[in-house]
Amino acid sequence: DSNDDIEDVSLFDADDDISRRSKKSKIRHPVASFFHLFFRVSAIVVYLLCELLTSSFIACMVTIILLLSCDFWAVKNVTGRLMVGLRWWNQVDDDGRSHWVFEARKVSAQGGKTSSEAESRIFWLGLITCPMIWVIFAFSALFSFKVKWLAVVVMGVVLQGANLYGYIRCKVGSRKNLTSMATNYLGKQFLRQ
Repeated sequence: DSNDDIEDVSLFDADDDISRRSKKSKIRHPVASFFHLFFRVSAIVVYLLCELLTSSFIACMVTIILLLSCDFWAVKNVTGRLMVGLRWWNQVDDDGRSHWVFEARKVSAQGGKTSSEAESRIFWLGLITCPMIWVIFAFSALFSFKVKWLAVVVMGVVLQGANLYGYIRCKVGSRKNLTSMATNYLGKQFLRQ
């Protein structure tokens, strides 16, 4: 797991120049881009409209959990690899110890990236925004005393938060401390202003 094999995929696209953005703004994997957002947004929409459409809590809960599970699998196994060239997984060795593996696509022979900037923006925007929405739903369910919905919302936070954590670890490197990386990034943004 050397950091030399990690491709620089823009997390927030703040460091890209305008000319490179215009050249690589085409979406190369439209089906992957669609499903990256479809399952995430569908789970949120079903959560918001569930009580209006049906009175069955179990049907709503199962539908939301299935959408969240499909989203977790699709993002972890397909869209992350295709859209930004990152993937992660956990493997257990013969001794029973768990090892997290983080990979990034190597830079191509021409020295350019193989993922487009538009796909990168779609990927990171969906990956960051949706867990934040589920956290807002968690506070809403907690403060409105809807305890039965809190379990569903916690599943949303956990499944989408796990993908967010895994892909941020892929992006910044598995050996780096995420707290120091976030502090350095925020410090740079503060100094720019």
